[in-house]
Amino acid sequence: MSKKTVVVGLSGGVDSSVAAYLLKEQGWNVIGLFMKNWEDDDTEDYCSSRQDLIDVMSVADTLGIDVEVVNFAHEYRERVFAEFLREYQAGRTPNPDVLCNSEIKFKAFLEHAMRLGADKIATGHYAGVREFAGEFQLLMAEDGSKDQSYFLYRLNQAQLAKTLFPLANIYKREVRKIAEAAGLHVAAKKDSTGICFIGERPFKEFLSRYLPPQQGEIRRLDDEKILGRHDGLMYHTLGQRKGLHIGGLKEKGQAGGGEHEAWFVAAKDMANNVLYVVQGHDHPALLKNNVEVEQLSWISPQAPRTNWVYTAKPRYRTADQPCHIAQLSAERGRIEFAEPQWALTPGQSLVVYESRVCLGGGVIV
Repeated sequence: MSKKTVVVGLSGGVDSSVAAYLLKEQGWNVIGLFMKNWEDDDTEDYCSSRQDLIDVMSVADTLGIDVEVVNFAHEYRERVFAEFLREYQAGRTPNPDVLCNSEIKFKAFLEHAMRLGADKIATGHYAGVREFAGEFQLLMAEDGSKDQSYFLYRLNQAQLAKTLFPLANIYKREVRKIAEAAGLHVAAKKDSTGICFIGERPFKEFLSRYLPPQQGEIRRLDDEKILGRHDGLMYHTLGQRKGLHIGGLKEKGQAGGGEHEAWFVAAKDMANNVLYVVQGHDHPALLKNNVEVEQLSWISPQAPRTNWVYTAKPRYRTADQPCHIAQLSAERGRIEFAEPQWALTPGQSLVVYESRVCLGGGVIV
């Protein structure tokens, strides 16, 4: 019987390199695929794609596998980056990694891999997939501190059926040890951060090249007092503390807030270009018990039940929060939390879980 073929998305990092190594050890015919998705200003300063490709070729050489380089820059610009800019222009705070996974890594990449004759694709994501009761489920990774199921909640049954996540049950520290033992020179390479495929860069300066600054007032939410000016609502997100440049002193006789409590972004008035702020991390304007979500995407053909206890992540780096789905239609849902949630941010994804199973989610309205 001939070996089955898996196409592994190689980024030049340790995670995808070890994913390829593990699959080769399991007897798969492994082909590496390196995606080039950003061309606007591919400089060494922020975009590490040249070095990443060198690292991919070195890993492939060590493993004895072939690598194909593909350019999805057009698809990325049309399907991911254009939406990213539209969301910021509308005053929301999008999560490009979510869109990048559903549109590029598990769509354009998956389609290309199938054309190459692959049986499966694989990535170095920290997540799991299993078949259960005739359906494919997306699972949290064993290493909770690295779990990336949050960014994968838009995957569907067809995509999960073709996907392997070799790092599902391995802790990051073990991944680095495996890489070292296998002689992969990326064993100690720093993890990449920043915008998916664009890299880590000064965000405000980057965004201003696509969305021109539009100055407006910063007002105190409690009494509309003008406190300063902002360069553009798109540069700010709910709960933001840094970069407001309005100081932290309390005025005499002002209600609420301590002497030097910081200011936080609490709301945006898009029509009048006003940024509203409040003083103090626990100001009531920053806390909400429920939230509306749209652009719903459920992994199972069956939507989750209403009035059933689940947990949800309203942003990537938060612990799972007990909740229930109070209302649900094809287009929208309302999630109610057991405890008030801080700075629920329009544009961010809210992802619902039942134990370790990722059910899907939507975008906060």
